[in-house]
Amino acid sequence: MDPTVELLEGLARTYGYVGIFAISIIGSAVPFLPLPYLFVVVLLSNVLDPIYLGLAAGLGGALGKLTSYAIGRFGYTLLRERTKQRLDIVKRVIGKYGAVGVFIFALTPLPDDIYVIPMGMMRLEFIQFFTALLAGKVLLALFVALAGKYYIVTIELFTGESLLTATLVGAVGLLVVTILLLRVDWELFVTVAREGGIKGVISNLSRILSLKSR
Repeated sequence: MDPTVELLEGLARTYGYVGIFAISIIGSAVPFLPLPYLFVVVLLSNVLDPIYLGLAAGLGGALGKLTSYAIGRFGYTLLRERTKQRLDIVKRVIGKYGAVGVFIFALTPLPDDIYVIPMGMMRLEFIQFFTALLAGKVLLALFVALAGKYYIVTIELFTGESLLTATLVGAVGLLVVTILLLRVDWELFVTVAREGGIKGVISNLSRILSLKSR
């Protein structure tokens, strides 16, 4: 067994639900450096009640992701005023869908920092953000706990990703998303999309990406 997993399992077994709650917070708190706390959930699913186990892990995982949201919110204050205006336009356009994306990323093995940090940058309303995040994390942890309890092989889909792979995929993904968020002239994008649809966006892509002056 991986030494990291073995250490986490030992802590969780010693402290029970409080232990898995704490491990889940720590495992989610550092962006793109995830600790395999869900694998520990699988290992403990035959020892602890899977419902309480899933609730503790899900709540801890959601609380840990607040660091990523805070990074986005703090980063927003450092941006130039013009860039802030562009992000505010994005928020108005996708604001009602932002929480849905948070829920989907929290519910799946997708590297959710890719989405959570930009949502912080766009200042997605905190209660809306955390409710969606918590729902996704709790449902994921409950599934993992119950799957471990009843020996569902596909659990590896949620726990088998290597630390290096998760870190690299997440970092590259965030880089791409951040470049798009800060580079795109969202006001122009909205105007062109309304007037010319997808064809208009494609034909004006250089202007939208601020690659040439209008």
